[in-house]
Amino acid sequence: MPPSPTVILHTDKPAPALGVLRETHPQLAVHTCDTYADLPGTIERTGAEVVYTVRFDGTPRFPRQALVESDKVKWVSVGGSGTDHLGCWDPARLTVTNAAGVAADMLAEYALGAMLSFSLDLRGFERRQRARSWTAGRIEPIEGKTLLIIGLGKTGEAVARRAQAMGMVTLGIRARPKQMQYMDEVHGPDALYDLFGLADYVVCCLPLLPYTRGMLDASAFAAMKPSAVLVDISRGGIVEESALLSALDSGRLRGAALDVFATEPLPGDHPLWGYDNVIVTPHCAAVYDGWDVKSVRMFACNLTRYLNGEPLENVVDPARGY
Repeated sequence: MPPSPTVILHTDKPAPALGVLRETHPQLAVHTCDTYADLPGTIERTGAEVVYTVRFDGTPRFPRQALVESDKVKWVSVGGSGTDHLGCWDPARLTVTNAAGVAADMLAEYALGAMLSFSLDLRGFERRQRARSWTAGRIEPIEGKTLLIIGLGKTGEAVARRAQAMGMVTLGIRARPKQMQYMDEVHGPDALYDLFGLADYVVCCLPLLPYTRGMLDASAFAAMKPSAVLVDISRGGIVEESALLSALDSGRLRGAALDVFATEPLPGDHPLWGYDNVIVTPHCAAVYDGWDVKSVRMFACNLTRYLNGEPLENVVDPARGY
C-alpha cells in the first residue's frame, strides 16, 4: 500500500470536508469533486485510490461504475449508512465502509417525534387551530404502548433507547437475534408476522437489499393492528406503496410517517401527499447541522487506520448490505 494515497472528497459541500482533512492529514494529496458527472474524470486524472462519497443527488444518476469498476480505487468510504446505491462490488478488490451511526440519534428523534405526533394528535390540533375551533382532541400516552423495531443496527438501537425511556415495550427483529440493551425481546425474521399483531407502532430501520425490497407488503399490513402506525426511516422500496395506500384506504392502518419513497423526489401527483394521517418528509430525517463534518471525521479516523495498515471500521459486506 502506498504510504500517501491520493484522496477524493466527492460531496456537494466539499469545503467542510476539506477543512477536516487539512487538519487531520495535511500530508495527503486531496482533491474535491462536487458533481456526479465529474467523478469518473476526477478519478482518472488523479489516480485516487481512496474516495469519500456522499449520495447528494439521488440514486439513479449516481456514478457507481466509476467507483466499483475502477482499477484505481481501492477503498470507498460512504458518507452515510446506506450502500444500496453502489449495487454489487467485489470485496476482494474493493473495500467499502460506511458511516453507520452518524445519523442514528437524529433518526431516532425523528421516529420518536413521529410517534408522539400521532399519540398527541398534533395534526388534528393543527387543523382545529386553523379553523379556530376550541375543540378537544383525543390524546393518549405513549407509555405502555408496544413498539416493533424492524432492524436493530445503530439506528434501531437508538430508537429503542428513547422508546424504553418513554415507558414503551420494545420488540425487535434482527437477522441474528441476541439479547440487547433497551430491548424487551429480540426475535429473528421468522417471528415478524407474529409481532405485527402486537405492535402499536412499527419503525422500519432496514437497509435496502434484495430480500428486504417489498418486505412491507399487503400481507404485512393485513397482519398489523388497524390502530398501528408505521414509521419508515429506512430506504424507499422496502414499503410496497400500493399496499400501503390500500391499507390506509381500507382503515387497516391508523397512519404513517414516511421519510423515504420508491421514487424521490416524491412526484407532486402521488396520492400519499393527500392523506391527513400520513406525514411526508423529503428524505431528510438524517440531515442535521454538522452531520457532514461528523461523517468526515469518522472517515478521517478510518483514514489513519488505512495509513497504518490497521483494519478499517464499518466495513460493509456486499452480500449482507451492511
